Amino acid sequence: MSAIPHTGSYYAASANDKVERARLQESIEADVCVIGAGYTGLSAALHLLELGFSVVVLDAARIGWGASGRNGGQIVNSYSRDIDTIEKTVGKEQAKLFGKMAFEGGRIIRERIAKYNISCDLKDGGVFAAMNEKQMGHLRHQKQLWESHGHVGQLELLDGKGIRSVVNTERYVGGMLDKSGGHIHPLNLALGEARAVESLGGKIFEDSAVLRVDEGDNPVVHTATGSVKAKFVVVAGNAYLGKLMPELQAKSMPCGTQVITTEPLDEDLAASLLPQDYCVEDCNYLLDYFRLSGDKRMIYGGGVVYGARDPADIESLIIPNMLKTFPQLKGVKVDYAWTGNFLLTLSRLPQVGRIGKNIYYSQGCSGHGVTYTHLAGKLIAEMLNGQATRFDAFAALPHYPFPGGHALRVPFSALGAWYYSLRDKLGV
Repeated sequence: MSAIPHTGSYYAASANDKVERARLQESIEADVCVIGAGYTGLSAALHLLELGFSVVVLDAARIGWGASGRNGGQIVNSYSRDIDTIEKTVGKEQAKLFGKMAFEGGRIIRERIAKYNISCDLKDGGVFAAMNEKQMGHLRHQKQLWESHGHVGQLELLDGKGIRSVVNTERYVGGMLDKSGGHIHPLNLALGEARAVESLGGKIFEDSAVLRVDEGDNPVVHTATGSVKAKFVVVAGNAYLGKLMPELQAKSMPCGTQVITTEPLDEDLAASLLPQDYCVEDCNYLLDYFRLSGDKRMIYGGGVVYGARDPADIESLIIPNMLKTFPQLKGVKVDYAWTGNFLLTLSRLPQVGRIGKNIYYSQGCSGHGVTYTHLAGKLIAEMLNGQATRFDAFAALPHYPFPGGHALRVPFSALGAWYYSLRDKLGV
């Protein structure tokens, strides 16, 4: 086959399933055609199949080829903008609904892993690390906010001694542990979910880029060598959708984040760096995130490239930050380095809605997608099954265009990021 290969990541090299699915080469029918075999599409497909729908999933490349197979692998609750920010837009009463959903994505992931016996190196526990007292104040507020929305018994504030007991570095003044957070091998999660889709009769076609969608009572999704006639279409391409749906491209921007993975570490060194094997992200606007893999490599990511260009030297962007956090890793070999794109919205909140009568979409996780995408798939399935309340809550969030339009969104966003990065450095 000639499907586009996965990026040269640690995840691709250690994937459980390297079987390539066939290309769509005929005209078929299904209740639902899903465009994109990442977390959003796979979650929607799996929930729909469990409800009795027939489902076909099309991907331009491979299962989990985009952000779902390239991300930091961290299970982080809530959204890229938290519940209090959403409340300012939707009001206190409606914010309660978002609060109930904010912690559901992680539960869906764990339920999928258990139900379908997915092997993906699941580990519990995630830490938010504060670089200064201002960020600690934010974490105290966040703990109070999350607990007010029912997330009780899971959060623990860490003082200076406490943070050093879970992250062996002098960079942080404190932090917060979310025991319901955690980390996974993201590509193996996607591949396991794909196998679950197929076990329920769903069909997945790789190397099947969608060229156009004919709207109507029964929309038809066309690839170069086949088509799918359906009752509903789910658009789940996110940062890799390209120009297929211009109305979705106009109010979002693909951005790249970089990840490196070291060689396997000595057991004692690995245990000294992250004694509880938690994943960690700092509280900066342009944040770093890191964790240990199942075979004790350090996976370290960060940085943002606006407009999703691949930087020339990923290691030069990430290694200095890794060594600031863990000087103990000086001289350790880096085995893998790659870029993955996420889709940024101006509000930093997901964009959810419908095009025409029966084409549904969710996009724009803004770097907070592992948990949200799993929730999004469930909300889409609920919507197609006649339960619209939760889908409609997200669909009602306003979508804003980037200042300066399509041409100037990258320089304006980069300027904004520079401003917030400077604030991070100054601790203001």
